[in-house]
Amino acid sequence: MRIFGNAAYRFIERRKTAYVLSSVAILAGIAGMILNIASIGAWQNYGVDFEGGVMVQVTFSEPATTGDIRAALGGASGPDVTEFGSDGAFIIRAEQTADGNIDASREEIQASLAEAFGESAFLIDRSEGVGPKIGAELQRKAAGAILLSFLLTLIYIAIRFELRFGMAAVIATMHDILVTLGFLALFRVEISLPTVAAILTIVGYSLNDTIVVFDRVRENMAKKGARKRSQVDLVNQSINETLPRTILTSGTTLAVLMALLVVGPAVIRDFSLVLILGVLIGTYSSIFVASPALIEIQKRMGESKPKREPVEHAKDAIPT
Repeated sequence: MRIFGNAAYRFIERRKTAYVLSSVAILAGIAGMILNIASIGAWQNYGVDFEGGVMVQVTFSEPATTGDIRAALGGASGPDVTEFGSDGAFIIRAEQTADGNIDASREEIQASLAEAFGESAFLIDRSEGVGPKIGAELQRKAAGAILLSFLLTLIYIAIRFELRFGMAAVIATMHDILVTLGFLALFRVEISLPTVAAILTIVGYSLNDTIVVFDRVRENMAKKGARKRSQVDLVNQSINETLPRTILTSGTTLAVLMALLVVGPAVIRDFSLVLILGVLIGTYSSIFVASPALIEIQKRMGESKPKREPVEHAKDAIPT
């Protein structure tokens, strides 16, 4: 049984509504970034990986609250304390000491907890430390990796298809990144190296989904009589023909990610959450952003004869 085998939805005609939704999401994200700059001094909630400092994960054998731990470590001016996973587990994030000694910061936290609760009341599960210079370098490299992905996307699709396809794909990918970063800013999800890895994964997923649609668009444009049809009809047909693959791929991917989010360890939950958001946004953008962008670019650049590829044994081909 083919799901959506006879789909004939008019997606492109709904593009103005999609433009409004995307604009609202992006503007809300920008507002969240501005609020973050005003409140925490940075446009995102950077973790130890990027800000530099010490992160200590502790588990208490007796009941304890974030307020109790925060009071033991200096109150409001002390390290940030958040619950982590199971009951009794907490994450403590602290800046380095004045001399930049990571070990000294870690030992200071341990000593303060031992004085307040007793040495046998807690267990340090893990601790990490990153210097401020390394954190700044990681920020630059993360931004560079995302920008490089845009450039390589444009080059690949311009060679594989046409420049206009590459431009539309980059617009859709930029849309996905902006909406994702806006979500992270609004909900102050911690930006760590796994989070950056999730964002780069979103770029790849969104690009893959967009290429599937664009490949079918190119095939339909190359068919006999295609020039007599409107671009909107051709693109709508292409989206509907690839819709079963899009829905099934997104659905199975989301099922796995939801399982990771619900029953997976707490350390990968932010990673899973960002990927879930990225899959949803990437699926949406391949239909409502990339495809309309292609039509708008086509109008401004004029008609062009699509590249044809030799097809052997066409009668044996199985449609996607």
